[in-house]
Amino acid sequence: MDGGELVRSMKVVGSIQGWRAARTAWRGRREDARELPPRGPERARVPGPAAGAEPSPGGGTVRFARAELRVRVTVGGAVFWGWDGAEPLPSYALDGDPPEPDPRAVLEPDTDGGWRVVSERVTVAVSRHGGVEVRTPGGVALRRELPPRWWEPVAGGPARWAQRGEVPADARFFGLGGRASGPRLRSGAYRLWNTDPGGRFGPDDDPLYVTMPVQLVVSDAGTHLAFYDNTWDGRVVLREGEEGAGSGHDRPGTSELRMEGGPLRCWVVTGTPARVLHTWTTLTGAPVAPPSWALGPQHARWGFGDEREVRRIVAGYRERDLPLSAVHLDIDHFEAHQVFTVDRERFPDLPGLAKELRADGVRLVSIVDPAVPAAPGNAVRASGRADVPGGAFVRNARDQEVRGVVWPGECVYPDFTDPAVREWWGELYEERLAQGFSGVWHDMNEPVSFAPFGDPTLPRSARHRLEGRGGDHREAHNVYGLAMARAGFEGLRRLRPDDRPFLFSRSGWAGMQRYGGTWSGDVATGWPGLRASLSLVLGLGLCGVPYSGPDVGGFDGSPSPELYLRWFQLGAYLPLFRTHSAIDAGRREPWEFGARVLAHARAALVERERLRPYFVTLAQLARVTGAPYVRPPWWGAPEDRALRACEDAFLLGDALLVAPVLEPGTDRRAVRLPRGRWYDTGTETAYEGPGQVLLDAPWSRIPVLARAGAVIPVRGPGGRPELEVWAPAPGTTGGGLVVPDPGDGWADGEIERYTSRWADDGVRVERVTDEGPVAPRWPVRVRGVR
Repeated sequence: MDGGELVRSMKVVGSIQGWRAARTAWRGRREDARELPPRGPERARVPGPAAGAEPSPGGGTVRFARAELRVRVTVGGAVFWGWDGAEPLPSYALDGDPPEPDPRAVLEPDTDGGWRVVSERVTVAVSRHGGVEVRTPGGVALRRELPPRWWEPVAGGPARWAQRGEVPADARFFGLGGRASGPRLRSGAYRLWNTDPGGRFGPDDDPLYVTMPVQLVVSDAGTHLAFYDNTWDGRVVLREGEEGAGSGHDRPGTSELRMEGGPLRCWVVTGTPARVLHTWTTLTGAPVAPPSWALGPQHARWGFGDEREVRRIVAGYRERDLPLSAVHLDIDHFEAHQVFTVDRERFPDLPGLAKELRADGVRLVSIVDPAVPAAPGNAVRASGRADVPGGAFVRNARDQEVRGVVWPGECVYPDFTDPAVREWWGELYEERLAQGFSGVWHDMNEPVSFAPFGDPTLPRSARHRLEGRGGDHREAHNVYGLAMARAGFEGLRRLRPDDRPFLFSRSGWAGMQRYGGTWSGDVATGWPGLRASLSLVLGLGLCGVPYSGPDVGGFDGSPSPELYLRWFQLGAYLPLFRTHSAIDAGRREPWEFGARVLAHARAALVERERLRPYFVTLAQLARVTGAPYVRPPWWGAPEDRALRACEDAFLLGDALLVAPVLEPGTDRRAVRLPRGRWYDTGTETAYEGPGQVLLDAPWSRIPVLARAGAVIPVRGPGGRPELEVWAPAPGTTGGGLVVPDPGDGWADGEIERYTSRWADDGVRVERVTDEGPVAPRWPVRVRGVR
């Protein structure tokens, strides 16, 4: 038991539910000991020498003495390989059928007894002992996988396996889901097991709520994404490489993945970062765009108390002229913490409250937890038993409902890996809609069962349907949150077919962007937590989840006025902008930190609202291209090593470079610029990149720079839309994409392309159409012209 587990144990055991948690945890351990006996003796296996090959569309199958490998290059350039019969399907990550194989890619003999598949965008070479190498069309190696190794129990059971890969010496690793220590993943071990860290977390805590076997690797040779499609518990050990000095040899970077079971199959996507993310979301699904109101500022608190307090908070925003789009209600609005209920004493007319707030432009968003009280008479449990064939809840090997302890006490858990359960659960959201809620956030869905020791989750021997295949929690755990998000999203879509659902989930897996986004979870209050917030958003975006954000101010404790303000200023430029705190963490309204903080927080809120059309554009472009709203500085220049080392700034789309203040007492900070001209939006001073500049960062603002030539949709005076254009550098042109808000339904946004250039009469802006350039449909305001 480590320090974090000890703290969590003391909290749980010291609570009123401690004895129940201890009892269920011991019960789960006994179940696992009975149903998952020790593995016993194992046989190690490697592929052995190549024995032949059979071509098939897009590649073929290479047979070895003790294994076989299927290799396929698809029409989009993505590479798939699977060992021992592993195919792309079934998969929780893929969105429908995998792409068609590339008919021009064929399997052919290679040197030294190996084989290769050559295509327009990538070459895949298979060595005679089972190594797999992915190369650029020019023959430069991006990734080399050594022959894998399996450990198979002599008495039968799932085989463990290990796969070691090598990348160029200068490569840098990103991804693996939400990691507080990122965005660059340094040498170390990273676990693949979605976990509630228990109360709060900081940069040194791992794993967290969203883990994915997705690596984005950036090197001089190129960018590639590697995804091992396996939902089991595992561990990734990364080691960054070193370049040899003088005539010394390079030491490649390495990645070793060890999984406790499941198939050994992998997807690799190569190209520029933009191409890689586009192909990745083509495989795993387009990110759903949140409604435009969900791109505005939102306020949450665990412990609002009652309707009067909600009204007081909303009135406080209005009285101080602070924009607000939504209020989130946590578990304290439920009756005895039971999902799909309302405490009628504290919230006697929730639909009336929702209607009243919506008339003032504020939506209500509801928390939804998966755990259902096991107590007799609970309506949801009774419905799940009666309305779903075989029952809706996770069971053990003796066909008994598995129980855990969460906020309502002893609970059972829906098996979201069963399509019938997902359909049943989705219909339950009708109650939330009837209460007036406009969206939901899923919490505690790793899933969590309080435990005074070990993993706070279900027994690993718990049985799941797994789409009819059957299996246990070892395979289902990491996709539990993903499957719950699917159930909620599809249910909301059926219930309100004309409205685009708003849903975000604390836990998930590869492909979760199809159903919504996520948030940081219970990030610790403190400057390290502030830095971790940025790491999480950047890392999740590079895994294909563009909509996320932290608990502004941190979840626990009481932030200082300076820390709160700097967190607030960062949050104003992140996709999900939400304050949230624990029940005992004090108030987090901007006016609670003094007049100075209130004035500067108001400026951040006003700027966020001014940029709302730009966030709408980024959301719609993410849906089409897969590009995250928040991007690392190297996004457009991955070959720039100085930018690859920059972790304290980010690009917001292509137009803005945001440099948050992440350390106390800072009033100036260094900012690394990508190439080109950049304008400080506060002073309109121009700077030339690449390079580093020192900019003022007073309490009133953080440094934000605009790319020369950028065309940005904003809200002008009176809320009318306009185009903010930053003057191109002399002799250059610029431009930008704009997507007017298509509304909260399912209409596709119309992408408008604008160009900017110098003309005799100044900066000229034109909209590009099939018939040629025309005048912009919105008013234009040019900035950066002295």
